[in-house]
Amino acid sequence: MKQIFLMIAVVALVGCGKKTAEQAFAEQKAKAEAGDALAQSYLGQMYRQGLGVEQNFKEAFTWTQKAADQGDPLDQYTLGLMYDKGRGVEQDSKEAVKWYQKAADQGFAQAQNNLGVMHANGRGVELNYVTAYAWWNIAATNGNQKVKKGLSQLAGIMTPAQITEAEELVKEMVKKNPKLLNKK
Repeated sequence: MKQIFLMIAVVALVGCGKKTAEQAFAEQKAKAEAGDALAQSYLGQMYRQGLGVEQNFKEAFTWTQKAADQGDPLDQYTLGLMYDKGRGVEQDSKEAVKWYQKAADQGFAQAQNNLGVMHANGRGVELNYVTAYAWWNIAATNGNQKVKKGLSQLAGIMTPAQITEAEELVKEMVKKNPKLLNKK
């Protein structure tokens, strides 16, 4: 949602002829440098996508990190992706899991999906199908349709006891942190 808003804002500012892309970028950078988390997020996105500035993943990482540190789940997820893919920072699966976890704990379904992937493949964490199934189950409950294929494939290689264990784990996780399920 925030990404759509940024694109609309940049198009509106530039499209109206009132500001150039460079002016819009300069305004966002000034706000970001002053500590505005939303501006930091926008600036990170502008650098990642080359909006009004040359694409630069190192700069994108710097600004995304600042916004993520202030608790924004989209930026935490994005930081996880950047660590996962090695974009603007050295690839580090353990750091990716750390940032996915922060976003997932706030009910961010894409991060929950990615945690399932990390657990299913043993990347950044020990391979654990039960935990992967639990995260995918939570992500599916939060509306992430991509996890359904993974859930069915994983169920095909898990024992019925493991599936039951995963379903119990979901209940425990949600009881411990009700924010895992976003209330839309």
